[in-house]
Amino acid sequence: MTMSPLLTGLAIVAGLVVILALVLISTYNGLVVLRQKFKNAFAQIDVQLKRRHDLIPNLLECVKGYMAHEKNTLEAVIKARNTAITANQAATANPGDPEAMKKLGAAEGQLNGALSRLLMVSEAYPDLKANQNMMQFQGELTDTENRITLARQTYNDTVTAYNTQRETFPTVLFASVLGFLSASLFEIGETEREAPKVSFS
Repeated sequence: MTMSPLLTGLAIVAGLVVILALVLISTYNGLVVLRQKFKNAFAQIDVQLKRRHDLIPNLLECVKGYMAHEKNTLEAVIKARNTAITANQAATANPGDPEAMKKLGAAEGQLNGALSRLLMVSEAYPDLKANQNMMQFQGELTDTENRITLARQTYNDTVTAYNTQRETFPTVLFASVLGFLSASLFEIGETEREAPKVSFS
């Protein structure tokens, strides 16, 4: 028994609707997974940035007795740290947001620059260079900088995977409609190109 043209047309339409629904579900779920991955990767950056921000007051406490005449340098580090903490809080609230990530990158770049200046100036104080606490902070700061670099690389890799999936066909047709906006990489400002010098040898 053959189906009437009307029933055949309805079956084709129903089949297309089912296929479209399956594509939408698959697209949505795939983007959710990738978005969660880059948010988790940013959480690892957040942990390391907080560790770094927490190290700075101890570092400043260690150096300020030796560097009484370097008030401007110490204040620059404090100001840069406070700006970086604020920017990190905004980025943590919305990882991948272009404006938040741009501000975080700029703030961390300024903090890197201020720390580099502090560590360069500290080279002129032999007693400080030999101080056990200073050497411990040097090691912790170096370790933290390495962890931040690795966490940032992982985050940028996961954001790239998310953005690539978001821009491929057929996902590109539905991503924005489903609320999946493009995510931004975590790029630290130009001063980051010269990592803080932490060697006291």
